Amino acid sequence: MNMNNYAYNMINKENSKTYKWGDNCDSWVMVDHPNLSVKMESMPSGTKEKMHFHAMAQQFFFILKGRATFYLDDKIESVSKNQGILIDPKTVHYIANESGKELDFLVISQPSTTDDRTTVT
Repeated sequence: MNMNNYAYNMINKENSKTYKWGDNCDSWVMVDHPNLSVKMESMPSGTKEKMHFHAMAQQFFFILKGRATFYLDDKIESVSKNQGILIDPKTVHYIANESGKELDFLVISQPSTTDDRTTVT
């Protein structure tokens, strides 16, 4: 019995909205609400995101396959399969796949990063 009047939907890669980003990277949008965004993303070897920050959103990246390199302000962190990293709002950052294999991960943003992204040049 659904006592909270919430709709429960099975979410997977096949029924999610998808888009390309960066250098031929893939994103599957699992949850897209103003207060929460959940995406599964895939990065081919040798790809990276642009340096940026979010004024309001915190982001948690959880690595499903491969190894990610995160550039965070003045630090570099390597995050492997079954590990995660929390990035606070206003942290200048980007993710890179510097390994020779595909990188798959979840990125959970709270609130959503829609209209909350500033690219740093």
